[in-house]
Amino acid sequence: MTDMLSQIRSLGDQLRWSAEIDPPAIGTHSDVLFAGMGGSGIAGDYAAAVATPTGTRFSVLKGYGPLPPWVVRQRPLVVAASYSGNTEETLDAAESAFEMGLPVAVVTTGGKLGETARLRGWPMIEVPSGYQPRAAAGYMIGATLRMLEGARAVDEQVFSIAEAARIADEALAEGSARWEEAMRIAERLADRVTIVYGGGPVSSVVAQRWKTQINENAKMPAWWSTLPELDHNEIVGWETLPEMTREKFAVVALTDRDDHPRIRSRLDHTSSLTSYAVPWAGEVASEGVSVLARLISLTVVGDLVSWMMADAAGVDPVPVETIEKLKKLLAEEKPE
Repeated sequence: MTDMLSQIRSLGDQLRWSAEIDPPAIGTHSDVLFAGMGGSGIAGDYAAAVATPTGTRFSVLKGYGPLPPWVVRQRPLVVAASYSGNTEETLDAAESAFEMGLPVAVVTTGGKLGETARLRGWPMIEVPSGYQPRAAAGYMIGATLRMLEGARAVDEQVFSIAEAARIADEALAEGSARWEEAMRIAERLADRVTIVYGGGPVSSVVAQRWKTQINENAKMPAWWSTLPELDHNEIVGWETLPEMTREKFAVVALTDRDDHPRIRSRLDHTSSLTSYAVPWAGEVASEGVSVLARLISLTVVGDLVSWMMADAAGVDPVPVETIEKLKKLLAEEKPE
């Protein structure tokens, strides 16, 4: 339990590390395709939230090649990110980009992706190893943003990273207001399936992170949905089994200042219309000025909640044995 908590609490230091590196100069790119999976892939989602408002066309690929057809016309920079360097989907996407003659940049600790980057002379930021990929989010997010800075796809990130690191440090201090908030929410989510609702470019991205952290750390089912879309379908999904869902499910809402003004009304009405069938465990609001800081302010609460849920359930949050078994089965099937 302690090892995962220490990794979670290193988020501020990870971000500060990224602020101190020199991003490679790789020309100017207004189109970016990010390829990554799992704990590495979330870096692309966060980078998209930061980059898109600046005018950069940013897409995230989570899967194998072939790459989407539009890359032939737009010729984007392809950023391949894999903490281990051995994620087969990301390796496949990077190879597809190479075969199409697209520019490729890499964020990794090494592995096959690092070897390929060195062999082909691709720009690379090599991040520190020794962490669970999901707990290395600060390294991967920060390095990705600095890579994009080197490609002039985002503005200078040093000040935003510093703000995000400060917010992470304050929130992750035991006994802080955010720590206490996480404890209250974790207690209300105990022994329940968690549903996380977001409602905008920041809150929805982090809702996904909450979901995956609860999956991997607490080893519990969870899902995430986005307003206003869920009000056109999911809201009626609570009607038939209220006796069961009242006891086994709970909702957490994430909010941000960039959420559309109507999202506030939708959240309030959605809660009032569904609370008979599912309890709402809490609402977490972002803080900070920069997009990155606001992303991180919501992230740290979810990371703590997932660790606290694991602790309460007596579950070791570090190993992900089923994922490793799946990778082994796939490796055994792969042709030479």
